[in-house]
Amino acid sequence: MHDFCFTIPYGFLVLIGGIVGYLRRGSAASLAGGAGSGLVLLLAGFISLKAFEKRRNSYFALGLDEFSILNLAFQLIGRDELRPIICSLTLAYIMGKRYLETSKIMPAGLVATLSALMSLFYLYKMATGANHIPPKAD
Repeated sequence: MHDFCFTIPYGFLVLIGGIVGYLRRGSAASLAGGAGSGLVLLLAGFISLKAFEKRRNSYFALGLDEFSILNLAFQLIGRDELRPIICSLTLAYIMGKRYLETSKIMPAGLVATLSALMSLFYLYKMATGANHIPPKAD
């Protein structure tokens, strides 16, 4: 399974969750966190999909450099494929902490669990060499 197959739906869920949180509770933090994280994940998934269509391995959206707040840190360590995993680990930590404080499954427990699962998926993809590009048939 390719990373964009999960990153794009995950990004949509996080984005929609941030918008719903804002509409239901008027929470600007929900909008900023959910929409911001969702858009970064969607962008990473889209760039990865486009790279795969061109038969290239994106390592989770290398082209996200220009749009990332963590641009300098990623350039310094030279690991561009860490962007989606950093986003999912951050969401898992923040929402996991909120779940422990409130014991509410929705949204904190759900987002923390989903983000932890996505972090494991990204670690697996990094360990196995990202998207496997099949050889071009002649």
